[in-house]
Amino acid sequence: MSYMIVVDSCGELTDEMKKDGHFVSAPLTMRVDEYEFVDDETFDQAEFLKRVKASPNCPKSACPSPEFYQKAYASGAERIYAVTLSAELSGSYNSAELGKQLFLEDHPEKKVYVFNSRSASVGETLIALKIQECEEAGMSFEEVISQVERYIAGQNTWFVLETLDTLRKNGRLSNLKAMVATALKIKPVMVSTPEGNIAQLDQARGINKALVKMVNSIAESVEHPEQKILAITHCNCRERAQMVKDALLERMRVKDCVVLDTAGISTMYANDGGIIVVI
Repeated sequence: MSYMIVVDSCGELTDEMKKDGHFVSAPLTMRVDEYEFVDDETFDQAEFLKRVKASPNCPKSACPSPEFYQKAYASGAERIYAVTLSAELSGSYNSAELGKQLFLEDHPEKKVYVFNSRSASVGETLIALKIQECEEAGMSFEEVISQVERYIAGQNTWFVLETLDTLRKNGRLSNLKAMVATALKIKPVMVSTPEGNIAQLDQARGINKALVKMVNSIAESVEHPEQKILAITHCNCRERAQMVKDALLERMRVKDCVVLDTAGISTMYANDGGIIVVI
């Protein structure tokens, strides 16, 4: 039975996924002042980061329209899944759900389900791969949904930020606190909550100490890592990502490991030098 997986562009697709006909990316757009960037193969990370750094304003994003999702679902596949950025952080989930309703009005015989990742970035990537794993195992549509929702509930996301500029610009951090943190070189260690929001887990003076705290938290809290894929995305800092990978693999044995560069929306969240880890 044919299937298709639509992943909004906050989820980075691996090279293998891009070549695989089962995956489709739904691009979000980003605006920095008067400049608009589309989160697809045209995205210029260096130009985006330069614009963000130069602007006093917070970059803004817009999710794919319901009509885009509606068209994406019309691939001919009998079973269709969508994976979106956390509904607590973006309207992408609601847009995908509205697109589903529009699509099913014309194609009531199809099966469509939208997963709220309650995560972002490579967390969405792992969810999409889990869907494929379940489909290739021959599970029913209902079994795939059950297995993947259980997987999402057990997934955890950590990230460390090099700069607090985006948090300051979007109002999550006061100017004074951001200035003090910058002056003292304080780097926050952030996590996703079970509801799909963002919370600060810890902080450290200096990026390397923050990364050590993140690695310790992951190694101490993840159960049965040998059954899981370790996924790391980085924003313009591959050596730092490799260091985190090596440190984690010294502490735990995993089923597989993937390291990717952030796409557009993940770049906006992580900012230059940010590291995201999902397992």
